[in-house]
Amino acid sequence: MVPFFLTLARLFRAIRRSWGDPAFRTTVTLVFATVLSGTVFYHNVEGWSWLDALYFCVATMSTVGYGDFAPQTDAGKIFTIAFMLLGIGLFVALVGQIANALIRRKE
Repeated sequence: MVPFFLTLARLFRAIRRSWGDPAFRTTVTLVFATVLSGTVFYHNVEGWSWLDALYFCVATMSTVGYGDFAPQTDAGKIFTIAFMLLGIGLFVALVGQIANALIRRKE
């Protein structure tokens, strides 16, 4: 359990160190805006609860995709295509920026 907490502490230090970078703050803002807009869309169009809609957005952006939720409407399917293309790219960019901060710390 100790290694988990040490790794978590390193992650939070990397995020705190990266916060000074305007590109990092922009990426974080875009990720949150994308998750928020997706959550609102799925809640309103698919009729999912707020938690289910948020869960679907995070699972989709992180490429986990359990498959327990799937859009049923045509509008939901079209939105999901755009959401995946945009969201996965943003999520990868965010993870890459955090990884760079961790690597820079070791140098």
